[in-house]
Amino acid sequence: MLGNVNLNLLRSLHVLLEECHVSRAAQRLHITQSAVSRQLSQLRDLCGDPLLVRDGNKLVPTNRALQLKDKLDDLLSEFDHLLDDKPFEPQDWHGELVLSSSDYVAQYILPVIVAEVSAEAPNINLAYRLWQPNYLEALNESGIHLASSMFPTKPEHVSSIKLGEDKSVCLMRKSHPLAQQAVLSAEDIVRYSHIKVTGGGDKDSYADIALKKQGLKRRVALQVPFFSSAGTVLMQDDYLMIVPEHIAHNLGRHLDTIYLSLPFDTEMHTYWLMWHPKYDNDSAHKWAREKAFQAMQKSSYNISMN
Repeated sequence: MLGNVNLNLLRSLHVLLEECHVSRAAQRLHITQSAVSRQLSQLRDLCGDPLLVRDGNKLVPTNRALQLKDKLDDLLSEFDHLLDDKPFEPQDWHGELVLSSSDYVAQYILPVIVAEVSAEAPNINLAYRLWQPNYLEALNESGIHLASSMFPTKPEHVSSIKLGEDKSVCLMRKSHPLAQQAVLSAEDIVRYSHIKVTGGGDKDSYADIALKKQGLKRRVALQVPFFSSAGTVLMQDDYLMIVPEHIAHNLGRHLDTIYLSLPFDTEMHTYWLMWHPKYDNDSAHKWAREKAFQAMQKSSYNISMN
């Protein structure tokens, strides 16, 4: 029977049973008395019961009608609140939040994010994945809720907040033969072997493009996914690394390294905090991404190098 009943008909029945008066019900429903009478006739046919019967100058509900009224009170109240957005309370959030970025972020910034989120949402489970470029095209299927990486322009088909930007520099150990030079030449850049960090976003292709314009190409002698292992190897021999300046600056806080400006112009690295648009209005996700953004700005290892 429910397949033949629309919500407006149920609301009309509810008002009729409250008023027990056709004209007053029509006023409340903002329709004509004849329309209410037609609806009452429909409802009587559907329920197989007169629902309201005349008693002198008034209408009184049948027992069947009284039974329906109790159910309608609950049903319509629940429906009225069906689309309400329940206020988000972090302490009540049980679930998983999957983050993704570089191993640099994992090592130096993730601990701040974990502390910020866990302090207010102690029941949330956090997971972290090393960012891969192919994740961008399949962010929904990846299961990643929040990611950060670098792109020259605002990434398409995802929602994002700009975190900041910086430039490429050349990183080396302080005992490197080039470390005492005030400036580097393009020939200096290609004279020594390079280490390339493959995890996370694209950190050095801009330099390769600039070198190619000069008919030069560097030798990448070692490719590793992590900055931690790249830094260890860098300290063992006269390698070079082309990395974003804030990373070079902060690695120098833990390693005996130095960095110099590149001898050519490259595009700036622009960093984005990204998520799938389906989470735009999700209250839990909005809270989490605000916390992550604040943590990234607060960290002493962030892009601003403060």
